[in-house]
Amino acid sequence: MNLHPVLAAVTDRIRLRSAASRTSYLSRLERARAKGPIRQALGCTNLAHGYAAAPAGDKIMLREMRRPNLAIVSSYNDMLSAHQPFERFPEIIKRAAREAGATAQFAGGVPAMCDGVTQGEPGMELSLFSRDVIAMATAVALSHNMFDAALCLGICDKIVPGLLIGALQFSHLPVIFVPGGPMPSGMSNDEKARVRQRFAKGEVGREALLESEEKSYHAAGTCTFYGTANSNQMLMEVMGLHLPGAAFVNPNTPLRDALTAAAARRAAEIGAAGAEYTPIGRVVDERAIANAIVGLLATGGSTNHTIHLVAIARAAGIAINWDDFRDLSGVVPLLARVYPNGKADVNQFHAAGGMGHVIGELLDAGLLHGDTLTVAGPGGLARYRQQPGLDDGGQLAWRDTPRVSKDSGILATASAPFSADGGLKLLTGNLGRAVIKTSAVKPEHRVVQAPAIVFDSQEAVIAAFDRGELQRDFVAVVRFQGPRANGMPELHKLTPILGVLQDQGFRVALVTDGRMSGASGKVPAAIHLTPECLAGGPLARVRDGDLIVLDGERGLLEVRVVAADWRARQPAGADLGESHHGMGRELFAAFRANALGAEEGAVTFHAAEPGASATGAQGVHPAPVHDHFAFAQGATA
Repeated sequence: MNLHPVLAAVTDRIRLRSAASRTSYLSRLERARAKGPIRQALGCTNLAHGYAAAPAGDKIMLREMRRPNLAIVSSYNDMLSAHQPFERFPEIIKRAAREAGATAQFAGGVPAMCDGVTQGEPGMELSLFSRDVIAMATAVALSHNMFDAALCLGICDKIVPGLLIGALQFSHLPVIFVPGGPMPSGMSNDEKARVRQRFAKGEVGREALLESEEKSYHAAGTCTFYGTANSNQMLMEVMGLHLPGAAFVNPNTPLRDALTAAAARRAAEIGAAGAEYTPIGRVVDERAIANAIVGLLATGGSTNHTIHLVAIARAAGIAINWDDFRDLSGVVPLLARVYPNGKADVNQFHAAGGMGHVIGELLDAGLLHGDTLTVAGPGGLARYRQQPGLDDGGQLAWRDTPRVSKDSGILATASAPFSADGGLKLLTGNLGRAVIKTSAVKPEHRVVQAPAIVFDSQEAVIAAFDRGELQRDFVAVVRFQGPRANGMPELHKLTPILGVLQDQGFRVALVTDGRMSGASGKVPAAIHLTPECLAGGPLARVRDGDLIVLDGERGLLEVRVVAADWRARQPAGADLGESHHGMGRELFAAFRANALGAEEGAVTFHAAEPGASATGAQGVHPAPVHDHFAFAQGATA
């Protein structure tokens, strides 16, 4: 199938926009590769330190440097269900590496926080910035120069983007991402949402709400709705960084363990000394980034990736912006109905055909680059049409995914999709640029024109709801929620109360320079508004009663105020002291001070150079490409 002309045009545009920065990045990759296996250049003291604690057999191999040594970088902790399964993975990986004639060492851990625990709490203001901490922790883990390839163990919201950004700084290393898998299905997501709304209305108490949540989040593994965590797994698959079909296999099962072992064996095969050298800097190219956007759109994935994918692309010397998402969304069909844009969970999605079906349909429609380099080896992305399983002897084997979905209510075809577009829209107008996820919003709710009610926190919105002040049509303007203000927390606590008001027949919407959860759904929300209020964004000039137009069909976001009155207004001030203290927030002052805008990936570790937005000058479009990772000199937008 020929490549769809819009995909071809967007990819060419990305390639042209990124020419200087990508060339610089690849030249660094080649210089690093030319040095050969890095640990060969280490001094004797360095090497002895590097394997002093290794088992005797591994120590001999590490000393002789005849076989590849694999780094394990893990987000394991035993509090969070998604990461708890990783406790077992290092031993599985080390055993498989030895069987393949290689060695593996646990290179380092990265922090992993859960937005499900921190939603609506002060810790949520560290969440987005934890991605950059994870990237730096990954770099620390790999900085010992002991490794020929790496395995990154991560799954949830900021963890996979952070691991990938960090790994891309070691562009010459082959890297395979190893997921943990989703927990078994519990209470349906629809029923969980219903109980939350009943609690918001005061119809049930805390005990009933907690019982519902315990039935939903009940075992080891990732949450089963299609939020940011599971969107991460989809992205790793469509970008060719997983083994095929690895994304949604449950933890602590023979198949999951077999895939983990296979990832170790494969990492040993694709090192620089072998015939299939596959550096991560070559895997993540302009085509892989375009494929990632397509996969996000086709599955109704998390809006958080309109930020994370920009940051990931930058880490590989590639410049994308929200125009690319908008243009691809216009031609990419919605192929999956998974909560919140459907009733199914990811286990049901996987059973119906999962990623093998989605990738196959998109390839056949010319909506994916099939000729990308992947960690799976020759055959390009077509390898990812396959599903893994265990044969009669218990050995791992891949089979072609059936061409017909096992549940047409969960997985559609490209010729008869659930929606002709990807359900992600760019909103523009006199308030700036924002994104909206329309795939979960019913058509009758996608256009809202109503007076603004202005808030400076989600707690203020909840308090107004509890006082009975929101029984009307309105647009909730929640300002000073951007990365420079308070770390850009998700405002997920607003979803139940706004949903209640919408169900009561009121026309309601949200406009914010903050984020919403990947689990957010049915209420229209203009999010990630840039420039943010603290950087001079016009949202800071909106007042109670101003008429707001949010049109998710036409891509319009405007405030209707007499021009002379608008020009005369001064931006509102904000008291952000409480958001800068306590719960470790003091330690992130440098992150807030240096954060770029949402459309620039909200990254914080860019270099200081002329034109950088660290002083707060955001919202320039096309988004400037700064030398965030000290390799993008001369890049143009």
